[in-house]
Amino acid sequence: MSPRKSRLVVDLIRGKDAGEALTILKFSRKRKAAGLVSSVLDSAIANAQVKFPNIDVDKLYISSVYVDKAPYLKRYRAAPRGRGVPILKRYCHITVHLGEREEK
Repeated sequence: MSPRKSRLVVDLIRGKDAGEALTILKFSRKRKAAGLVSSVLDSAIANAQVKFPNIDVDKLYISSVYVDKAPYLKRYRAAPRGRGVPILKRYCHITVHLGEREEK
């Protein structure tokens, strides 16, 4: 998935509660990017439960989330007159940081 497409989905969930973000991703129109971001968010929630066993999952929110470029996969496609046209398959790294909301 290219970083540009993934950033459109990531911008929808920045700063939201974890449960609300999962619901937004479930009903997003960008299905492939939403599926990838959803799996990363699920993994982050599971990691938080393992590292901090007494954490309340309902209080988790997305403190920061960003998408970085990854190395391209370079391929060539045949073109007319014996030429080759480059194809750059773009990939991305998705990072999610969770925080716990304070009681007021």
